[in-house]
Amino acid sequence: MSRSKIVSGVQQGLRLAGLFAGMALAGAASAIEVGEAAPALSLPKRDGAAVALPDGRARLTYVDFWASWCGPCRQSFPWLNAMQARYGAKGLRVVGVNLDTKLADAERFLGEVPAQFEIVLDPQGASARRYALKGMPSAALLAADGRVIAVHRGFRGNDGEALEALIKTHLNTP
Repeated sequence: MSRSKIVSGVQQGLRLAGLFAGMALAGAASAIEVGEAAPALSLPKRDGAAVALPDGRARLTYVDFWASWCGPCRQSFPWLNAMQARYGAKGLRVVGVNLDTKLADAERFLGEVPAQFEIVLDPQGASARRYALKGMPSAALLAADGRVIAVHRGFRGNDGEALEALIKTHLNTP
């Protein structure tokens, strides 16, 4: 790994650490809560087209917040791809919200770990603040009406099984 890539990753990590620290000072009351309406977002895809979250069409939306410097994010992408492939036709919509400040960093990550689900961009981190993220990756599972069904932080290999069971339950899929 080149020195400039390491420095860029450290700088982005520090910016997001500051963002997370600021959100922690805001208190847990501002965090999204299961059963409540998720903050509405409109974020651009890489081609500039706006994407609404939630969109009211998907039966379930799995919103995954990620960044190029996040190791567990790299581990989660194959699982996210599998979920979109396995349950997309049944009503699951997976959307990855990239929080990198530089598009080139996100593009490089996606070149190494391709996404077969929607990717939207939030280089200013406004969505992270609205969702009161406390770590990376973070995810929210949303019902069609935008209600928060579940919130998940981090990603370890064994997380996938429990998260998939939750998806299956809410899609009423055996």
